[in-house]
Order: sequence, then C-alpha cells, then structure tokens
Amino acid sequence: MRSEQTIAHARRRVSAAVGAIVPRRRSRLWFEALLVAWMCWLYDMLANLAPLRRVTAINHAWATLHIERAVGLDPELALNRWLAAQHSLGLALSDYYDNAHFVVTLGLLAWIWWRRPDIYRPLRNALVLINLVGFAVFWLYPMAPPRMLTGVGFSDIVAATHAFGSWHTGSLAADADQYAAMPSLHMAWAAWCAIAIWRLTHRRSVRALGVLHVLLTGVAVIATGNHFLLDVFAGLATAALATAAIAIAREWARRRDPYASVDDPAA
Repeated sequence: MRSEQTIAHARRRVSAAVGAIVPRRRSRLWFEALLVAWMCWLYDMLANLAPLRRVTAINHAWATLHIERAVGLDPELALNRWLAAQHSLGLALSDYYDNAHFVVTLGLLAWIWWRRPDIYRPLRNALVLINLVGFAVFWLYPMAPPRMLTGVGFSDIVAATHAFGSWHTGSLAADADQYAAMPSLHMAWAAWCAIAIWRLTHRRSVRALGVLHVLLTGVAVIATGNHFLLDVFAGLATAALATAAIAIAREWARRRDPYASVDDPAA
C-alpha cells in the first residue's frame, strides 16, 4: 500500500515539474461556450424580471444619491452636465461605455485562453464569480441609474448621442436590465482586465494601458449618467473580492495536495 502511494506521489511530482515547463493545455471550447451561454441565460432571466422591480430600483437610486450628498461625494450631476455640453466627447465616451465593456474584456479573455492556458482558468473563474456576485446583488438590491431620476437634471448621454450599440434605445433596450446599477459590472470587468494584464506582463507601458482602461471606464460610467460613485466603488470591490476568493481557493487546494493540479482537466 505504501509503495503504491509512493509511486502516486512520484507521478504527481513529475506532472508538476512538467507543468512548470510546458503550459497546461487549453480548456475545452465547448465547455467555455456552455459557460457563456449559462451566464447569458442568468442575465436574461434577471432582465425579464427587472420591470417588476422598477419602483424599488428608483427608491434605491434616490437613497444612494441622498447618501452621497450627505457625505459630500456626489460628482455625478456635475460631470453629466459638463459632458452634455461636449457632443463629440460625449459620443466618444458613450461608444466607449457601450462597446469597450465587451470588446476589451472578451477579447482579452479569448487571447489568454489561446496564448496563456497556464493562467486562464483562475482568471476565467474570477470573471465568472464577479458576474455571479453582480447578478445576486441585481436581484436582491435592484437600483436604477442616475439618468432615470426625474427632476434632478441628469441627461442620458448615451441615448442623446445615438451611440453605436446603445442599450438604452431601440430593440437592444428590451434585452438589458435597466435597474442593474449596483455594483457597476463595467467597473468590475475593467478591474478584472487590469488584473489580467498585470499577470500577463511586466511591461510598464502595457500595464499602464490596463490602468487607463479602468480610469476611462470610471469616467464614462459616471459622466454618461449610468452609475453613481458608490456603484463604481462596489464594482471595484466585487472584482477584488472575487479575485481574492479564487486565489484563496486555489491555495487551499494546493495545501491539501501539493502535488495535484488545482485545475480540472476536463474544463
């Protein structure tokens, strides 16, 4: 019995040594496709139920605005009015808000899947957890964006500039959860991108692009009237907590069996 355990441990040591030299194989594409489809299905369910919680979402938005004003952290209206007077810049930030959210995040995820399978799974798992946390909060605490508050002076910059791929007007509006401001998944995804880039390279110029993406996203979501400052902080916190949770889970798995892979080879 002891000899069999010794052989098993020896095989794991060899696998670990080989894994340190040869990158792990890519996760199966069909599994990734099913995972994306499942996430889309969950979001679609929430979006279909969103109109039933409109009053609650509006009340939560008013409460958030009152809290921010009470502590003196309410830059949303000033930034929104400033951007409303800058049509070209408003269009650029609206296009960035609508499209960079998906293009940058999913493009980076696909690139990591193709080129860096050795770090893909923990990053993918962190992104999935970010969305699951976001979906849970959307359901438990629906909140309207600032642009939906009447009598305050907010403008819907995205709708006003007719931005490309707008989810505020036309047929796409029916497919979006308009009461999912808290937390800002735009910010959570942008933070995930910065974390992923930080793991991919040590080049300062490339890392700076990741940080710039976070900053631009923060300005865009607030100035266009789509998120409160508290939503932004919540989005950053969601990304940080999800990434930390995945890292802790992997470390715990390693300590339980230091010679076993913490990744599911079937995934």
